[in-house]
Amino acid sequence: MNEKEDKNINKKKFGEKIKIFFKKFWFLLWKDNSIKGWLFSLIFLFIFIKFIFFPVLDLATGTALPLAIVESCSMYHQGNIFSNFNDWYLRHESKYSNLGLNEDKFKTFALKNGFSKGDILFLIGANPDKLKVGDIIAFKSGTGGTPVIHRIISISEQNGEKIFTTIGDNNAQSLTPGNNGFGVDETSIRASQIVGKAAFRIVPGLGWMKLIFFEASKPVSERGFCAEN
Repeated sequence: MNEKEDKNINKKKFGEKIKIFFKKFWFLLWKDNSIKGWLFSLIFLFIFIKFIFFPVLDLATGTALPLAIVESCSMYHQGNIFSNFNDWYLRHESKYSNLGLNEDKFKTFALKNGFSKGDILFLIGANPDKLKVGDIIAFKSGTGGTPVIHRIISISEQNGEKIFTTIGDNNAQSLTPGNNGFGVDETSIRASQIVGKAAFRIVPGLGWMKLIFFEASKPVSERGFCAEN
């Protein structure tokens, strides 16, 4: 047997080993109903989601938080996905009139019907120079908690830097250290604090599968389902 034939045989054997490996892998991952197969599938999915799916999604969206579970009722509209915008705006008209935002203007905003606690949002990277009033941004509050997700109501500039002010659709006013118990200030948000921009709502309510485990640790006023203020 010459050297060329020997290499071809080795390649063939190697290819057969690869096929056998993947057949066993596929069986263990999807077809093995034993505890071993179930544990293997669980570990594989965890590794895939954490080290492949989310890193690729982060790269594609331009933000480290492409999927966000809404943890508060600050953007809630009565009825949530069944909210009647005209009725909702009528109840909040005085607040937005003072901000110079009329009904016709608000209707052009993304997610004009808000969203509720437990909803899952899809976020994309946010260029501060392209953000506008009405956009919904996720920003670090500086308190070490999860990012706040509120709507921009004004944009100013200080020393060439964009400064943003937001408010929750279901809040009476913007949060400042003096009117909330978390030290959040959303009246002077800098570009470095912005995590991303909300593009759309993926699944209403699905985030409750995670939130339910943390409800007991929250203040009584923040537990349970949402109601309009």
